[in-house]
Amino acid sequence: MKPVSQATSLRRAPVQRRSAERLTRILDACADLLDEVGYDALSTRAVALRAGVPIGSVYRFFGNKRAMADALAERNLDRFTDRVSRRLQATGGRDWRTAMDAVLDEYLDMKRNAPGFALIDFGNQIPVGGGRQEPNHLVADRLSELLSAFIDRTPDEDLRRTFLIAVETADTLVHLAFRVSPEGDARIIQEMRELLRAYLARVLD
Repeated sequence: MKPVSQATSLRRAPVQRRSAERLTRILDACADLLDEVGYDALSTRAVALRAGVPIGSVYRFFGNKRAMADALAERNLDRFTDRVSRRLQATGGRDWRTAMDAVLDEYLDMKRNAPGFALIDFGNQIPVGGGRQEPNHLVADRLSELLSAFIDRTPDEDLRRTFLIAVETADTLVHLAFRVSPEGDARIIQEMRELLRAYLARVLD
């Protein structure tokens, strides 16, 4: 698995395996520290120390901690997409409800267990001011590409809009569920599933 996509947040993309492994360690350290100290207290020096690399190695890839958080968000989206894709391949079905459950289940699992994901996810929680596209638009675009063949639909603007509305709705309600309970309030999550099923059924059935 790639440590991170060829992200615009990278100053320089890794070429050699050793450099790619160092980038992976830096992003892993960044994720761990986000869980421990939060974004405001995060520093490039602390990341370098945790990753066991010189501070210059961090600045080789990133100009500041915001760029590092952006790259972590991009890696999260890559890993999320990979997980959903593998899950859908294992099902062998073609039902949008199966696809929706795969998307939600993998997202909730990452929310609970992936280091740093609760604070960064796909970039929605990073303080504003960067030049990246709206994270939920990126997620909707990626899901349109990934799921169009699975549900036998053309990945056009109508499908992308449908997924964008679903992603924005899920994002709001998942964050509400995790504000109510550290593991995500089960009743809110179930209400979210039913709401999304009703909306998607109107569009996709």
